[in-house]
Amino acid sequence: MPQPRARLGVIVGNRGFFPGHLCETGRQEILRALREEGVEPIIAPAEATRYGAVENYEEARRTAQFLRAHRDEIDGVVVSLPNFGDERAVADTLRMAGLDLPVLVHAFPDEVGKMGIQLRRDAFCGKMSVCNNLRQYGVRYSLTTRHTVGVDDPSFREDLRWFASVARVVKSLKGARFGAIGARPAAFNTVRYSEKLLERAGISVVTVDLSDVLGRVGRLDAGDPEVTHKLEAIRAYVPAKGVPPASLERMAKLGVVVDRLVREHALVGTAIQCWTALEEFFGIVPCTLMSMMSNALLPSACETDVTGAIAMYVLQQASGRPSAIVDWNNNYGDDPDKGVIFHCSNLPKEIFEEPSMHYQEIIAGTVGKEQAYGTVYGRVKPGPFTYLRISTDDEAGLIRAYVGEGELTRDPVSTFGGYGVVRIPHFQELLRYICDNGFEHHVSINMDRTARAVEEALARYLGWQVYRHEG
Repeated sequence: MPQPRARLGVIVGNRGFFPGHLCETGRQEILRALREEGVEPIIAPAEATRYGAVENYEEARRTAQFLRAHRDEIDGVVVSLPNFGDERAVADTLRMAGLDLPVLVHAFPDEVGKMGIQLRRDAFCGKMSVCNNLRQYGVRYSLTTRHTVGVDDPSFREDLRWFASVARVVKSLKGARFGAIGARPAAFNTVRYSEKLLERAGISVVTVDLSDVLGRVGRLDAGDPEVTHKLEAIRAYVPAKGVPPASLERMAKLGVVVDRLVREHALVGTAIQCWTALEEFFGIVPCTLMSMMSNALLPSACETDVTGAIAMYVLQQASGRPSAIVDWNNNYGDDPDKGVIFHCSNLPKEIFEEPSMHYQEIIAGTVGKEQAYGTVYGRVKPGPFTYLRISTDDEAGLIRAYVGEGELTRDPVSTFGGYGVVRIPHFQELLRYICDNGFEHHVSINMDRTARAVEEALARYLGWQVYRHEG
């Protein structure tokens, strides 16, 4: 059975002066729309309150009690107003539920020919009162594209999909744990970050010394069932013609140890030192293992770029698809809106056209070809994508990000590693913004359009400083 886009709590508002039957039918309609969009609604039983809605403090208390009992299941909340709605009851419900999750405020539209006393909604006006009270109560909330909108309107269905992404991102970052495996490479000051600022945002970093990892690898026997299973998985993942068996065996052992660390520390993503201790002293690049993890929705960034891994995770949560980390790497001829993205690479298999395993040509120049097997080569599939960079600003004491969307093209380019040609409207303005604000050369990408949801999640609900680049 497929996973739902999100699990959303639902609050239906009511004000007694207005027709209560609109709440009964409105409740049914909003629940139908959520289910049709693959969202699992979590709502108090209809018999718990009059008309299955909230109008007074007692109904708010009962509804909040139900939502609080299901807090671990809920990603966000939809407030739906089939009529004016009681603004205090809605705000009290959210306060007493204590969920601290994204809230989408929706209001049903009136019909011009149905505005008599029996059919009048006035949710157009009531939505303003609800939002006013939510602001007074300190509850952060999101709005539908149209002020009032029917549940079958295409814009509302898009709003539901968007809000589900917002809710997943916000919920998933609360208590998220990322592994920093190995020290930051000395030559990469660009990937410095503040663990304290991340911790303040609810994101923990678990550091693991590379000597600990290699010590654990040294204790593994080639015949260990976990090693055998990992070796089979590696061989099945991408073609590895010409890769020495000894290199594949090393990858399998390292993969087993990293998998154990992920389970041991309940990690949702990793950032791994790969330049160049693993190559010199262990004899492989970890790219294939990182690619496999990212493909399995356990994002893994290279060069111990922890905030890059967090950005991969955010994009993954927004889309439900694997993310990659790349460099903004080259201009593309004289076209100001195109460029080349590149990494050595550890990109997940899903985003490649025809991936295969090779040795890492750049590192091989330093440590030798035999020590550098394990990278994944290939061109990224054409199509739309979202890019995101997250960075901690120690001087300002805040977390910053930029996000936007573009297109991966079929323009010809001849290179190695994992690569693609991007087209981004007003790309030069984005590049200037990156340099003016001291962002890193790494950027995380995902093959979907989720920039608006990511901006809403990070800026409105987490309070980060976010720039969304638009064409």
